[in-house]
Amino acid sequence: MRNIELLMAALEYIELHLSDEIKTEDIAGICFCSKSTLEKLFRSVHNISVHEYIVRRRMMLAAKKISQYPEIPILDIALEYGYSTHESFARAFTQIWNCKPSEFRTAKFTELFPRLYAPSEKGDNYIMQKKPVDISELYDLFKERKDCYFVTCDIKHMIPINEISRKAGDLAILEQMRRLTVSAGEEDVVFRIGGDEFCILTASSDAAYAEQIADKIRNMNNNTFSYGNQEIPLTLHVTTISLKECHSKDEVFSGLHSAIDKSKM
Repeated sequence: MRNIELLMAALEYIELHLSDEIKTEDIAGICFCSKSTLEKLFRSVHNISVHEYIVRRRMMLAAKKISQYPEIPILDIALEYGYSTHESFARAFTQIWNCKPSEFRTAKFTELFPRLYAPSEKGDNYIMQKKPVDISELYDLFKERKDCYFVTCDIKHMIPINEISRKAGDLAILEQMRRLTVSAGEEDVVFRIGGDEFCILTASSDAAYAEQIADKIRNMNNNTFSYGNQEIPLTLHVTTISLKECHSKDEVFSGLHSAIDKSKM
């Protein structure tokens, strides 16, 4: 099994078994490789361990249920995703979302950790410029809002933040998501479309409306977020774009990332 096929099989297996007990050695077994081979490949492509990815996907799906189905007890959601107590689930949830599960009841849900895919390839060499993530939900909404504007963002100088610590980088992503969420209108939806790339799909075909949102986000540039005893400034590249001429998920994905790249020039 080539590396690209191995990675595709592992990601598919994980997605189908997020409500089950999953061990890395079991995933390696169905991929016909060693645990160390799978871990090395996963880290080299996605910069995260298999276990970390599983936890983040589970907490993303759990957060979605907490936000969208307030009548379901949090313990029931914890049990669904493999946590036997409210306390153990709350610890894992807080590490990912930086808030308690109960605090998420009134939050506007955002897909902070969308499903990953194996990258494009030429032979067995991976094209690594953009993280391949699932934008199916975004694209389905886009088909309904074809004439509506996007606001796109990514973090300026993300590498120095990650060099402070991995946790600092995670908090920067959460702060970025928070800024987009508070700036978006009631019917606008925030999506993560890459490593530190996000977009808002607005519910408006008015370019001025999208620019108002972009300005709100820009006005928060250089505000800080807390990491331990440090206050770390965060600045975002922000731009707006209409993609009404796009007709596929790939075109939308490429269009959004092209807009982000241009905003850095």
